[in-house]
Amino acid sequence: MSGSAPAPVSLAATAHRLPERVMGAREIAALSGIPAEIVAGRFGITSKHVAAPDQHVSDMAVEVGSALLTEHGADPAAIDAVCYFGSTYKDFPVWHVAPLVAHRLGATRAFALELDYVSCGGPVALRVCRDMMVAEPDLQRILLVGAARESALLDYANQRARFTINFGDGAVAALLTRDPTGPQVLGSAAITDGSLALQVKVPVGGSARPWREGDCRPHLDVADPVAMKERLDAVSMDNFTAVARLALERSGLAAAPIDLLCALHMKRSMHEALCAALEVPGDRAVYLEDTGHMSGVDTLLALDRATRAGRLAPGDVALLLAAGTGYTWAATVVRWPDA
Repeated sequence: MSGSAPAPVSLAATAHRLPERVMGAREIAALSGIPAEIVAGRFGITSKHVAAPDQHVSDMAVEVGSALLTEHGADPAAIDAVCYFGSTYKDFPVWHVAPLVAHRLGATRAFALELDYVSCGGPVALRVCRDMMVAEPDLQRILLVGAARESALLDYANQRARFTINFGDGAVAALLTRDPTGPQVLGSAAITDGSLALQVKVPVGGSARPWREGDCRPHLDVADPVAMKERLDAVSMDNFTAVARLALERSGLAAAPIDLLCALHMKRSMHEALCAALEVPGDRAVYLEDTGHMSGVDTLLALDRATRAGRLAPGDVALLLAAGTGYTWAATVVRWPDA
């Protein structure tokens, strides 16, 4: 109807895919020198998936996007935008992967959007794409795809970056539409602490230090692990809870319980402390101990697993919660409609 408000933005569908190769805790232990019981217990990772050498984020994004469209009978030519929000470690440096994904999917009328938000990419992508649809009523369908293969950037012997041993590979897709009867994407929030901006990075290959012949293989590194840990210990829990509560408040759900917590993979003690701080029972949270951390993929992959397992009922509130190096903490709320 002309002049009427656009329909609410719905999370119409999700899908995920994981590479075939599985790396177990014992293999991670052998590479890192960290005992397997600590890898599984303290780091909270029993296994993770690792992409093949010729399996790039473009391939994984196309595979999961195609699976979602096929499963739900969606015409790729009807997609208005394709948004890539996964790892910044892509097929090529200084390169935009979203146009290739849209092309290979057959989304011929979609424009391409790319968000470089690393590990907080899931909640941020939902926020950005929802807000685009609210602002532009002619946008009817946006396909979000994210993929990670950051396992290739790990140096397991690097003690400074030992927190990265849980980094695995995988892909997820989500379809946003204007279905008023579907799960509604509601409020979001984010906090950034730029004092941590230079801590985690691949230190070569950019203009600050161009890659030169003879340089070692590029890998993730931490500039000052002690300083980073001290700062994160001081602010991380408060920032997680602050963005969670603000996202719920912006959704009109400040007093509502969180029925499902979909957080990025973190060490087990931090996950349990976060559940306690948000008053979420352990059985109402998804913990990705069999996949580890997959850049921006975690939260939507956790939600896809939960929905396929029938863990969400009418009226339930799901919170997607993540933090990305830089450091940004982000949250987005999705609410299932009442019966």
